Amino acid sequence: MSDAEQPTAAEVRAAADAVKAALDRHLEAVERRAEASSGGVTDPAADTAVYAAFDELAAAGEAYDELLYDAYDEVTPFEIPGGDTMPDYTGPDEPRALSVLIRRDYTVTEPSRLLSQAQRVTDLDPESADESEWGAGHSVHAALGVLFGEYEPDEIATRHKEFGLEEGDATLWIAAADEPGEPGEWLAAPFDEADPERVVCRFDVSTVFDDEDVDGDPGTTGGRRGAPVR
Repeated sequence: MSDAEQPTAAEVRAAADAVKAALDRHLEAVERRAEASSGGVTDPAADTAVYAAFDELAAAGEAYDELLYDAYDEVTPFEIPGGDTMPDYTGPDEPRALSVLIRRDYTVTEPSRLLSQAQRVTDLDPESADESEWGAGHSVHAALGVLFGEYEPDEIATRHKEFGLEEGDATLWIAAADEPGEPGEWLAAPFDEADPERVVCRFDVSTVFDDEDVDGDPGTTGGRRGAPVR
C-alpha cells in the first residue's frame, strides 16, 4: 500500500474506539442474558442480542486490525473467529443428542520409530496383533493399525512424537442431532451425514493461526481457534 493510501492516525484511533464501544456492548448483552438466566428465564431476544454484539465486536476487531497493520505494520494479539467458514446454525435451540466429529492429520516423519513402537506393543501383548498377518515391525501400514488399535486417539495426539508422527491440522465439530443414532446405523459411512448447518460449535487447530515472529516466520505450535456457530 502506498503512503497516499495508508490510513491516518485519526482513522486508526477511531477504529480502536469502535472496538472499545463494541466490547462494552457485548459485555452488557452477556450480562443481561446472564441476569435473565439466573432468574430461570429463557429469553430468545437476549440470545439474539449477544449474537449480534458478538458479530459487531468481531467486525470492529477485524477492521481495527487491518488499519493498524496498514498504518503501522503491527497486529493485535487477538484471533477473531471467522464467521464465514460455516453456514448459519439451523438446528434445535436445545439439542437432545450430539455428534462429535473429529479429524486430525499426521505426517509419518520417523517410520523406524513408528515400527519399533508397534513391535513393542505386539511383543508385550502378542494377542494385540497377529504378526503373521500384520507384520507390525516391518510395515508402516500394519504398524499404524496396531498402534491406533492399542491407543485411544487422544493418547496418540498427546504422544505423537513418540510414535514418529508430526501433527497437522485438526478440527472438532459438535453437531446437534434430533435423536441418538441406532447402534451400527452410521458406522459404514460415519461422516456422510455431517450437516454444517447443525454444528453448534467447532474448534480448529492449525499453524495458520500462529502469531508470526519478528522475521515473519510462523511458529511451530498449532494455534487453536474456536467459536459458537450461529
